[in-house]
Amino acid sequence: MITHTSYGVEPWALRERGLHLDVLPQSESVFALSNGHVGWRGNLDEGEPHGLPGSYLNGVHETHPLPYAEAGYGYPESGQTVINVTNGKVIRLLVDDEPFDLRYGRLRSHERVLDLRTGLLTRTCEWTSPAGSTVRVRSTRLVSFTQRAIAAVAYEVEAVDSEVRIVVQSELVANEQLPGRDGDPRAAVALQSPLEEEEHFASGARLRLIHRTRRSGLRVGAAADHVVTGPERTTIAGEANVDVARLTVTSVLPPGEKLRVEKLVSYGWSGTRSLPAVADQVDAALAAAASFGWSGLVDEQRAFLDEFWARSDVEVDGDEEIQQAVRFGLFHVLQAGARAEQRAIPAKGLTGSGYDGHAFWDTETFVLPLLTYTSPRAVAEALRWRQNTLPAARDRAAQLGLRGAAFPWRTIEGSEGSAYWPAGTAAFHVNADIADAVVRYTAVTGDERFARDTGVELLVETARLWRSLGHHDHHGDFHIDGVTGPDEYSAVANDNTYTNLMARANLLAAAETVERYPRRAAELGVDDEESAAWRDAAEAMHVPYNHELGVHEQHAGFTRYQRWDFAATRPDQYPLMLHFPYFDLYRKQVVKQADLVLAMYKCSPFFDEEHKARNFAYYEPLTVRDSSLSACCQAVIAVEAGHPRLAYDYLHEAALMDLHDLEHNTRDGLHIASLAGTWMALVAGFGGMRQHGASLEFAPRLPEKFRRLAFTLELLGRRLRVEIVQARATYTLLSGEPLTIRHHGEPLTVDQNKPHHRDIPALSPRSAPAQPLHRRPNNQGVEAS
Repeated sequence: MITHTSYGVEPWALRERGLHLDVLPQSESVFALSNGHVGWRGNLDEGEPHGLPGSYLNGVHETHPLPYAEAGYGYPESGQTVINVTNGKVIRLLVDDEPFDLRYGRLRSHERVLDLRTGLLTRTCEWTSPAGSTVRVRSTRLVSFTQRAIAAVAYEVEAVDSEVRIVVQSELVANEQLPGRDGDPRAAVALQSPLEEEEHFASGARLRLIHRTRRSGLRVGAAADHVVTGPERTTIAGEANVDVARLTVTSVLPPGEKLRVEKLVSYGWSGTRSLPAVADQVDAALAAAASFGWSGLVDEQRAFLDEFWARSDVEVDGDEEIQQAVRFGLFHVLQAGARAEQRAIPAKGLTGSGYDGHAFWDTETFVLPLLTYTSPRAVAEALRWRQNTLPAARDRAAQLGLRGAAFPWRTIEGSEGSAYWPAGTAAFHVNADIADAVVRYTAVTGDERFARDTGVELLVETARLWRSLGHHDHHGDFHIDGVTGPDEYSAVANDNTYTNLMARANLLAAAETVERYPRRAAELGVDDEESAAWRDAAEAMHVPYNHELGVHEQHAGFTRYQRWDFAATRPDQYPLMLHFPYFDLYRKQVVKQADLVLAMYKCSPFFDEEHKARNFAYYEPLTVRDSSLSACCQAVIAVEAGHPRLAYDYLHEAALMDLHDLEHNTRDGLHIASLAGTWMALVAGFGGMRQHGASLEFAPRLPEKFRRLAFTLELLGRRLRVEIVQARATYTLLSGEPLTIRHHGEPLTVDQNKPHHRDIPALSPRSAPAQPLHRRPNNQGVEAS
């Protein structure tokens, strides 16, 4: 793990033996705990050494000016960046007046374990101070799924071979010193000590700090309470000042005696509530947690995760690394969205400050499909957040001279945060990605209330955008010009196939939905003429196709561009965007990430089997995967195109993106979409799962390495288990009414608790397509020559 021998492969845990400072920032990301509302990076309890301190509250950000060499109409004026809020993790230790600092003295043993079944991060170590005193330290940390505002630590110190004087300092710390930021210096200045103190409090074992952000005006509260157990001579004392509230615990431990501190931390924030209201909010959350106590929180966490794994687990026999990776991914995707509750699901979750904490189209396209079948409540909340940001999206559309809503390319609170308009403003496909997530969620859950109250409005406003953005030509064909699709190496192009097909589905879904909910449609001002115009545009949507080559074009004219000179591109010149001008990338046949290939997955019925194979063979030698979003999509279509071994290699790349730190930026936080893409590659790729309306289809096919793949899906109150071996698939309905599915095109009605077996047809061999020079995947995620 993280390409380091101290990380082992286990089916239900991530374990680090020893402490290795060279991978400390990466370990802080992979050991991060979150519930979608509160996020704690996996920093050491004592706070130092560290790579990137990180305590996050979803939605809490600071604003800063965006840099432009030249002004332009419609450019966003300010950016948003997630900030490090009050750190409640810190528990410092002094042993006979020596600070417990693992860079000094002798570290006899050190182990950290993230248990995916319990949601607990456990740390155990034995350390001898420079003065020769030896202690054992054990800490256990959680961020609660059941009590949204709560995180907690149990910290225990034991004297080993002699009596020791112990001082434990449990702290709330604001405005921690952070590593220097690259990039815009104005952003760095705005984010330096972003919290202004409003209140500090300490009484007995209770602590509280309340601050307000300087520019965005958000009020942030953190409170802590403690239960201390130890020898009779143990004492406690609290103190607080502007940026630090501290409980100091002192004790003398004879050999074998222990001091234990259980720390509960509550968080709250608001852009509107008063200081007393926020103080009451965090105190109330703390009181509720205290009534359960540490053991109660642990029990609740385990029960929550038991239910999650019962409906979500993916079992892989034959590849231990993939088995661990898919569960690691499922756990972190759950952490990113479980309790986000009408806030964004950022690209890094709450594991780091990468991408400034922004949410992108990644959420709807990669993360929400997984959550739809495993934790649908989180999907509804994420889409309600999009609905809550409609005023900003409508304003943005009006600013651009368009109707409906133009959702932002990157954002925290709903306004556009991208300073680079060709990849930002022009990437309108985010509208259709949101609509796609709405359609999937309502089909899978049958949630009529959501469909009426939230879905209709999102579908209507996104459809209005497409109708005003596109136009009919003199032949009647509908075109959408000047847009950027998923491939950011092809910006401001005409008729991007992915965008057009997704917009087509968006327009049709909107027209069907307003017919189903006429009263709600009337409230939104939709009449028969407008919905008919949506249908006309959808039915006339132009999809560019090169008849000579027999392939669909990524966008109009793409196949006539000059091909990128891969032979002249060195391995160290990837990603290309860091070594070549965008001007050159935009006018060449080179693909940053799956675009047309992604369209074949998301809009599968539009493409027949032969076209999928030809398109995949054409675009594979052009796709350099300079994005973590590509490998999982290529894995899915590689299976369908008849290349399971290549799909297996792409699966490994997606699955190990962070565990092997393939893009060398795991230190900034995890790639949540790639983690979700691991599930996609397994379930949609090797499981062959496709959803059409409320029906599911499967075309399973395993790679040689796998002996068995099994997963569970929930659909319309039913729970379906799919188990695949090399020559046969078994479908079992675990609960609910009978369900009709399709297996390799043949209909099958599945009854409860009765396994239904079906043979998997033999695969017709196809020659595997080549990849760009130096960009071949393999199952270690390392360049194959």
